Amino acid sequence: MMERLDAFMARANAAYYAIRDPYRDFTTAPEVSQVFGELLGAWAAVTWAALGRPSPVILAEAGPGRGTLMADALRVVRRVAPDFAAEARIHLVETSPRLRSLQAERIGAAVWHERIEDLPAEPLLLIANEFLDALPIRQFVRRADGWRERFVEADRFVEMAAGPPDGGVSRAAIDAAPIGTVAEIREPALAIARWLGHRIAQTGGAALIIDYGPQSAGLGDSLQALRDGRPGAALAEPGSSDLTAHVDFTAFAAAARQSGARTYGPVPQGAFLTALGLYARAAKLARHLPAREAAAAVEAARRLAEPDRMGRLFKVLAITGPGAPPPAGFEAAASVAP
Repeated sequence: MMERLDAFMARANAAYYAIRDPYRDFTTAPEVSQVFGELLGAWAAVTWAALGRPSPVILAEAGPGRGTLMADALRVVRRVAPDFAAEARIHLVETSPRLRSLQAERIGAAVWHERIEDLPAEPLLLIANEFLDALPIRQFVRRADGWRERFVEADRFVEMAAGPPDGGVSRAAIDAAPIGTVAEIREPALAIARWLGHRIAQTGGAALIIDYGPQSAGLGDSLQALRDGRPGAALAEPGSSDLTAHVDFTAFAAAARQSGARTYGPVPQGAFLTALGLYARAAKLARHLPAREAAAAVEAARRLAEPDRMGRLFKVLAITGPGAPPPAGFEAAASVAP
């Protein structure tokens, strides 16, 4: 059977998340430190207040994993912003029944959805941490006779004639690409961006997108597979590896703006978390822990923020309505209006 790369990737990742524990293969920021989720919970509460305290408000997470981020966020929200906690309705976007069960154990009452587009039509605060990178991509390769698209047959790529890729990097970059260049397009992510831009512009709210990828769009093959914590062959044994690719923040933000929203960033994760008080919170947490655990708490904060670790590789993008104030953590970032 031959199928387009995005269809193969969607099928492989659906099987992977249905049967495997992804945390054997990788560690996400919420699993590194509880402070990550706490800061994002505080961010949501501050953003809600800045938006005029809409009632009720949807507090949603896309790709909640084990539920760690939302559990940490709700713990701090219930303590420091009980008025926000009382108005927030918890919604989770998750397709895996196994992960939904883990999320229910940690979070409790929530409403689950298959797609972001299924979220109710009310003011929305959405957090998506390492969600977009696993969405399917298409790949195109520049050859001497023009562009070709990658399909998968068995465990190898097959190239089929195609027009120039549209929806990622600029047409000028596509036209100037040398032979052998790979271009990637993530159509499901662009559809989500357009939906979020329209939804937030119309009903209010904000979205926080945290993922890995370059500061600005570029060309190149970024598809990768992780199996048992190590890089693996992306096309071998579908469902045995986590398949991801770099997020094109430039294209995602542009799609959101085309639907009427305003965007901020992307900014490096380290700068964003530091602006929210990462090190101060980690130091406060450490003061109440035994020496070894205290050192681990501070080290975890450094892992999240230092440039040569997660601090620069991961970026943060905010989407707001056209008249909303700059969200917390983005006061120094330039905004782009629709």
